[in-house]
Amino acid sequence: MSIPSLASYEMPDAPVRNRVQWRPDARRAALLIHDMQNYFLGKYDVARAPIPALVAAIGRLRDCCDAQGVPVFYTAQPPVQPDADRALLNDFWGPGLTAPDQQAGAGIVAALAPRTGDVVLTKWRYSAFQRSDLRERLRAQGRDQLIITGVYAHIGCLSTALEAFMQDVQPFLVIDACADFSLADHHMAVTHVARCCGMSLTTDDICEALTS
Repeated sequence: MSIPSLASYEMPDAPVRNRVQWRPDARRAALLIHDMQNYFLGKYDVARAPIPALVAAIGRLRDCCDAQGVPVFYTAQPPVQPDADRALLNDFWGPGLTAPDQQAGAGIVAALAPRTGDVVLTKWRYSAFQRSDLRERLRAQGRDQLIITGVYAHIGCLSTALEAFMQDVQPFLVIDACADFSLADHHMAVTHVARCCGMSLTTDDICEALTS
């Protein structure tokens, strides 16, 4: 079993009702570009919605963060994942990156390729905090907010937001800078974060707050 082919849907960009009113702060925030690997985006028709809007929004957020001195983190699953490392993930998703060219599939999409100074974390579980030193890196840089973008919203992005909250890091899921299996899944992730563990904001909201 692996990730199925995913249908196109229009990227949502409407605000949602958030339970709290935190504000992203360039002195406290870090940006996470989550699993934006060729393999995962290859499940979509990348020429159709929501992928062009997704890549453009993340690029805009990255530029905004660069201008404000906000650190940028990536997650990326390795091309070869032994069964013992994947463990229960095998039961749900099979052996991992199974594209004919696994190295190419593991690469971050070219438009968002990491630059010198960006940190790429090896991804082993849904949450970016699991089996990584993300929390320690955030703490060392005095960062207690995490702006979350990427795929897939209701799996890794949501799990990362929940764990950030439980580690006293304020998560911000960017409504129009993530994508999912379907519009319904996308809405579920955005709504759950807004109700239970963080804020769901648009790219405009985030950039305005970071630059104000």
